[in-house]
Amino acid sequence: MTLKTAVIGLGSMGYGIAASILRAGHATYGYDVNPAQSARFMAEGGAQGALPDIAPSLDAVVVVVLNAAQTETVLFGPQGVASLMPKGAVVIACATVPPAFARDMAARCTALGLHYLDAPISGGSAKAANGKLSVMASGTPAAFAAAAPVLRATSETVFELGNSAGAGSAMKAVNQLLAGVHIAAMAEAMTFGMTQGVSPDKFLEVISKCAGTSWMLENRAPHIVAGDYTPHSSVNIWPKDLGIVLDIARDAKFAAPITAAAMQQFLAAAGQGLGHEDDAAVAKVYARNASLKLPGDA
Repeated sequence: MTLKTAVIGLGSMGYGIAASILRAGHATYGYDVNPAQSARFMAEGGAQGALPDIAPSLDAVVVVVLNAAQTETVLFGPQGVASLMPKGAVVIACATVPPAFARDMAARCTALGLHYLDAPISGGSAKAANGKLSVMASGTPAAFAAAAPVLRATSETVFELGNSAGAGSAMKAVNQLLAGVHIAAMAEAMTFGMTQGVSPDKFLEVISKCAGTSWMLENRAPHIVAGDYTPHSSVNIWPKDLGIVLDIARDAKFAAPITAAAMQQFLAAAGQGLGHEDDAAVAKVYARNASLKLPGDA
């Protein structure tokens, strides 16, 4: 089945998603607030057309923006796409958002005759580019059916977590708790090792083969070793995502002290002007506090 699909948000994850859908043979439009990203996608084979013009004929819209506010603006803002889409089309929402927000978006889409799949993603920019993401999805069986061609094109694993929106976002919050904590813990462990004469490259070589490793350690520690903080996932993402986790925890009357500690390190990194660097740059907070020099430091 060939779909007419629009991907809104062509950042490191969204661009890979759009490219994967296009590679699968679907007519794919890509839109971003940065016109250069949209132009780049069209130059690589993306379909051309203004969103208001093509929206009435779309089968699917994949929303890969930063947060809940941007998701709502894309769908229901002054130039929102939801009211322009045909009945029976599907919205696939990939941002990390609170479960209650996902349920609200689903209800508003349903009122317009649209399907809504609560579909946060994990795997990083490389897996997005290769169509190998993990998707934590929830929605009606009809929403899953409508989204199936897009899911096949973009993901390696789709976890079907329930028949209504919210469950996918709840699972993503659990994942983000661990991911954020693991990045901060990796940075702490690496810089702690430096105080004991363990170089970052030796840390990566040894710990990645030992029980203390994690996916985040193996993915992010090489950025520090290389002294390359080109943002694949930026520091600024974590105050948002861990903030969502802590808000959910507070509503559930659940203490999350380790999450709160990791949150403070990312806030400190952002406060030091590192917000737009790769999230591995949280190691610079530890290094600065301990008067250490990381690879690449002058």
